[in-house]
Order: sequence, then C-alpha cells, then structure tokens
Amino acid sequence: MSNDQVLAFETDCHLFQDCGFPAPSVWSFIFDPLFSIGPIEVNKIMLLALIGTAVVLAFFWAAFANPKVVPGKFQMIAEAGYDFVRRGISREIIGKKGEPFVPLLVSLFFFVWIMNVWAVIPFAQFPVTSAIAIPAGLAIVVWATYMTVTFRTNGFVGGMRNLCVPSGLPKGIYVVLTPIEFVSNVILRPFTLAVRLFANMFAGHLLLLLFITATWYMLGTFVGSVYSVFSLILALVLTAFELFIQALQAYVFTVLTAQYLSQALEEAH
Repeated sequence: MSNDQVLAFETDCHLFQDCGFPAPSVWSFIFDPLFSIGPIEVNKIMLLALIGTAVVLAFFWAAFANPKVVPGKFQMIAEAGYDFVRRGISREIIGKKGEPFVPLLVSLFFFVWIMNVWAVIPFAQFPVTSAIAIPAGLAIVVWATYMTVTFRTNGFVGGMRNLCVPSGLPKGIYVVLTPIEFVSNVILRPFTLAVRLFANMFAGHLLLLLFITATWYMLGTFVGSVYSVFSLILALVLTAFELFIQALQAYVFTVLTAQYLSQALEEAH
C-alpha cells in the first residue's frame, strides 16, 4: 500500500468505527512517482531534495551576487550564517588550516538543515534525510574528502599511520589497537555519520505522524474529540521540538565533518 492510498484510507477512519488505527509504518516513506525525466522517475523525496538545493543556491546567490559594504537583509542573514559555520565550527575545531574547507562546511550545514526542515513545511511534511539514500550520499562525500585530505597531507604511509596508529602509546598495544582504529576510522565513520542523521529524522517523522494521525482518528465522538485535542497539543509541542532537532542535526553533521578534517590535517608521528 502506497503513502497516497493509506492517506485516502485515513480520511474515512475514526475511533469507535469499524476500522483499526492506521499506525505509521513503511508506507510513510514510500511515494508514488510524480513524473518522469527520461528513464528517471521523480517522486516526492527527489522533488523536495531538488527544490531544497535550488532554495539554498538561490538564497546565497541573491545574497552575494552583488555584495555591499552596508549589507542588505539577504546579505546580512547569509553573512551571519556563513560566519557562524566559519567561526563556530571551522575555526573552533580545525583552526586556521580549515579556511579552504569553510565553503564545504557551510554547504553541508545549510543543505542538511533545509532537507530536515521540510518535515514541518505545509504540503511537504517530510524530512528528506529520513530517506537513508540522502544521508548515505552526504556521508560518502565527507568520507571521500576525509580520505583525500588525509593521504594528500601525509602521503600513503603517513596517512595510514594517521588513520590507524595513535601516537604516544606502548608498542605492544598497537597489535590490538591498529585494526580497531582502521575499522573505526575507515569503515564505520561514514556508516555512523549517515545513520545518526537518518535515525534522528526518521524517528522524529514517525512521532509527528503518530500524533497527527491520532488527532484525526479520534474525532467523531465527544470522548474521542477530547482525546484528539490532547493529541493535537502534543503534535504541536513535538513540531516545535523537531525544529530544534533539525537544526541540531545539521550542526552535529557539520561538526563531525570538521573533526574528521581536523584529524586528516594532523601530521602523523
């Protein structure tokens, strides 16, 4: 059953009627194609990702296409966002060596944030990052950058030491520690980076769906409507909380990327 079919079922289903509660499930993340571009079928998730990308690009283009000494509203907001990532993340974690990577970090922060915030936008109401392909793609970009910077800075041998051989430990412990560091830094890092973002947005979307669906389901009788009001209040509270989580996850993803780059730029000992 697709998302559209289940939503149609929900509109006719209420408490104390001869139907069960349509609990959110896998159907909440499956969408029928909206249109096709050649062999590519574009569904709601892909469309939101494309629109979100266009919004971020258009915003920064409008802000910095003709920069002024006395900034306008767009330029002032864009400069504040850029400076937040540059000073609060890049400078704090990487230091002066992080300047070349500020555009990447700014792009990641605002892209992840706009993909998350679709969850609370009317008619969209779906966080794009709750589809694992999006966080996985971003994690691959971060991992590829991390590996490239590591080996470009230290060479192959120095890069492997940077990844697998922490300095200042007794030699005997490296027999056990080196394989663990290799698995952790080379294999698990992109996986955990993707899953952390995906799991938070996936769970948040399910919670919002649960209380919004329950609000509609319990309408129809006096008792049910009383419960429906409480469910609606919880849905509104969770929506406000989700706005915080959306920004936090964008920040965490960017901070972790900066930490990986900081390690990559360290010289192996």
